[in-house]
Amino acid sequence: MKRLVSSPLLLAGLLLGFLAPSLSAAEDLAHNELRALRTQVIEAITKGDNEAVMQHVHPNVVVTWQNAEVCRGVQGLRDFFNKMAKDTFRGYKVPPTPDDLTILHGGDTGVSYGHVVAEYNLLGKTLEFRSRWTATIVKENGRWLLASYHISLNALDNPILAAAKGSLIWIGVGGAVVGLLIGVLLARRRQA
Repeated sequence: MKRLVSSPLLLAGLLLGFLAPSLSAAEDLAHNELRALRTQVIEAITKGDNEAVMQHVHPNVVVTWQNAEVCRGVQGLRDFFNKMAKDTFRGYKVPPTPDDLTILHGGDTGVSYGHVVAEYNLLGKTLEFRSRWTATIVKENGRWLLASYHISLNALDNPILAAAKGSLIWIGVGGAVVGLLIGVLLARRRQA
């Protein structure tokens, strides 16, 4: 009886051993396709080739940017790039980099997340934004496409907030100097 029980278990173990490499090979294929998509999109953005980017996004793409602006569809994304990206975006110090492998849901949907460090021309200065992002990727007609992308800054620690804090310090110093001068002038007036 023990032989009968152990034989099916042994057979199941052997089958799983043979099937496991083929399952991971299929998974590796999807991740390699997604890496290729990432590389193509980053290269297009770096070159400023917005139309090449559009070839890799879903027709109903939704993108939420650091400034809370939302773009929907290819034309909405194109309009945003034409309005903001050409004068504002200066390039990547660290391109969008996933923290882990894409979380696959079935064979046609994935969720990826990670970090990016980019430079932007804002407020007359070049500012470095360290951001977090999440992307949803879908596979249609054998091609992976970006279906959604959300990128955000740390609301409590970012270059815009640092610039505002710096401005407040200078305003405070300026106010103290003006107050001191007014005090000196009023004191002289009383003495006369």
